[in-house]
Amino acid sequence: MNRRWTARLALVAGVAAVAVLLVFAGLGSVVLVVVGLAGTVLTAAGTWWLLSRSGWVRWLAAALVVAVPLTVLGLYAAAGLLWVVLVSLGLWALAVSAGRAALAGDDAPAMPELPAGRARHPFLIMNPRSGGGKVGEFRLAERATALGAEVVVLDPAVPQDVAELARQAVRRGADLLGVAGGDGTQALVAGVAAEHGVPFVVISAGTRNHFAMDLGLDRQDPVSCLAALTDAVELRVDLGRISGGRGPADAGTERVFVNNASFGVYAAVVQSPAYREDKARTTLEMLPDLLTRRSGPRLVVRAGGRNRTDPHAVLVSNNPYRSDDAAGLGHRDRLDSGRLGVLVVEVNSTTEATELLLLGGRGRGLTAFAAQEVVVDADASAVPAGVDGEALMLPTPVRCRIEPGALRVRVPRHRPGAPRPAPAVNWREVRRLALTMGRVAAGRDGR
Repeated sequence: MNRRWTARLALVAGVAAVAVLLVFAGLGSVVLVVVGLAGTVLTAAGTWWLLSRSGWVRWLAAALVVAVPLTVLGLYAAAGLLWVVLVSLGLWALAVSAGRAALAGDDAPAMPELPAGRARHPFLIMNPRSGGGKVGEFRLAERATALGAEVVVLDPAVPQDVAELARQAVRRGADLLGVAGGDGTQALVAGVAAEHGVPFVVISAGTRNHFAMDLGLDRQDPVSCLAALTDAVELRVDLGRISGGRGPADAGTERVFVNNASFGVYAAVVQSPAYREDKARTTLEMLPDLLTRRSGPRLVVRAGGRNRTDPHAVLVSNNPYRSDDAAGLGHRDRLDSGRLGVLVVEVNSTTEATELLLLGGRGRGLTAFAAQEVVVDADASAVPAGVDGEALMLPTPVRCRIEPGALRVRVPRHRPGAPRPAPAVNWREVRRLALTMGRVAAGRDGR
């Protein structure tokens, strides 16, 4: 189905969703919509109170989060209109889905691909614990060795410096470095590869594999990533660098990040020793004090001529995340823009928290912009930071900068490509596509 007919389907489904309410509920349709909206707002507010309060208020908020949706459904059922609401919601979901499909244009320009020869002495580090044991499950070490790579499988019982392992390999003549593991390990070895100017290979054997995803690799099939050893193209991507402190005593704290560095609420929670043992309980116990600013350092963010004082959370990413990604700002169109992405969360009231929960990036509590350097300072000598999933304490002020084109990444010539999240629906644009594209395509647009 072409974009014109998809846009028409979106309009028809949207009109039908409204018509079902008006025809079968009459004037009561207004009440249905008001009750539904009120229930949604109350549920979002209750969620904020559940996270930011403790004691009896938290228990009351939990009851509210459960009771409000059930009450709304009960009111619809008592009025004999539950089926009307469900059909209308189904039609509206179809309208939104079709609208997004109609607005999905061509893919963003791909990162330039350079020809790449086959490495003579590839060296790979593999973490057998990453991703629940993908290295062993997919026999990655054996497969890579068969392709001519030198492979070191880390011993989980013995702490090892993966960056030093990579440096030693380069000194022995390795002309390619790679990692099968999580993003934190990827970043450490990527820094060594950039330092020595040798290409880097990513094998998606971690749990989330965000870096692999944005390189267009298959996160479900780490074996396919090994094709970069035999039939590859090369990308030049940026690296984020983070360092802390003011004086010589802090020298040597700089490290690389391939995804992001976070500060504030999330970084403070993951810093807790109890977090590894019981994530949910630790988070619920710490959030009230952090969200109401009774604990944790007070942050100040300076970037691109902007100042943000006392935000709840800050995320600095190696290239900006998509702002229209409804899945949670998890995708980057490019890794070679030469800019850091900056997300600042500032929630000062229940209203702003509710907006953030309901509207995401369009709420007042979230600010997104790009910069080449970000400085995070605080009223403390050190702040907790999460750097590619690793919990660190960094001396203040913390500086994040972008190093354009610092890393040579080899990827398989044939790969799935980075996923494209659905765009937000602009109904005016959907209507234009539905009503005018036919005439333009047929050459009857008057030009």
